[in-house]
Amino acid sequence: MSLDKNLFTLLFTPLKDNPNVIDLVDPSGTVHYRKQRAPTPEYKIEVYDPMSESLLATATAPAATSKVKTIELCNPTSVVELKFTGTLSFRWSFKWEEHEFEWKREECFMIRKPDPPVIIAVTKEPAGRLKTTSVQILDYNLNRFDIDDRKGLEIVVLTALMTFQDSNEAHHTPEPPAPASSSVLARAATSLIGSPISPPNEAPPLPPPKPAPRTGLDRIAEMQASQGEYNEIIVSGEGTIEDYGEYCNTLLQDDAMLFITVKSADAEDVPKVLQVVEETKRIRYKAGLSDEEELHQYVLYDTQEQKKGPRRINLDDEPKDKYIPPKNLTVHLSKIPLPELQPKGTIKEKPTKDSKKKEDKKGWW
Repeated sequence: MSLDKNLFTLLFTPLKDNPNVIDLVDPSGTVHYRKQRAPTPEYKIEVYDPMSESLLATATAPAATSKVKTIELCNPTSVVELKFTGTLSFRWSFKWEEHEFEWKREECFMIRKPDPPVIIAVTKEPAGRLKTTSVQILDYNLNRFDIDDRKGLEIVVLTALMTFQDSNEAHHTPEPPAPASSSVLARAATSLIGSPISPPNEAPPLPPPKPAPRTGLDRIAEMQASQGEYNEIIVSGEGTIEDYGEYCNTLLQDDAMLFITVKSADAEDVPKVLQVVEETKRIRYKAGLSDEEELHQYVLYDTQEQKKGPRRINLDDEPKDKYIPPKNLTVHLSKIPLPELQPKGTIKEKPTKDSKKKEDKKGWW
């Protein structure tokens, strides 16, 4: 997202002699905040006031990639929990006073359900990676709301943003190779000499443990990823209706996702598709999203092509109007109207001049 040059801007400037220290500097060269990575086994950063060298806030977590971090402000002490709430997209949430806030990639919003969110901060990120170069706090939006400690909120927003960059660097930094054990070195030495070695009483290495099978929403996301279609959900017997509904709601919360398609895997999964669609609507209604964006629903059934061949005439004495459940079902949930999926019988033709004249003549008789 492009930044407005007329607004207050802070530039992320690492120190040349110490890459663990980053200054937040305005375009005139004044340092407003200083961030320092603490040399501890667990993840910890400290944010200072460079003028008084007083500690303003700390952010701690078991690791830089942890999905829950604790931000503690000093003088007065206030603790804020920063949680990763996104499933398929970048999303971190926290609370300040009585308001909820959410970081989405390059933007931070104040959540005001059922009203639309209000943007309060923007950043400039290079394509493909989270490496913040500049940030702006939109004071003109914050002034619209009752916030007692505005300075504290600004520190929390900036501290959260600086943890994102550390997490991204940890993800892209390769781990150092494990040191070779003494037994491996001994085997390598004997192989050079030419004599085999067989240490006494040495047990063979155990195979690595198998990862635990995924369950719940993670299992639904894993199954859909194997299909290759991002916005197409195949409903099968595996997985609960609640997990499918939560997965569909997560996709619809993405601003770039205009519609999703819910399909049945087999004939026995047709009723489950309808239940998943209703569960998705219920979750959106409970979260207040139905008032912001009304979903358009388009239903298709028995869409598979019939096999070519001679027509078969059924002479059994069965009622003609007997209900036959559909063998497959497809439901499109869209944020925008899709006229190409609208049933033809529901489209009304506009009256023409000739049709109006005919109706007028009928009225005289």
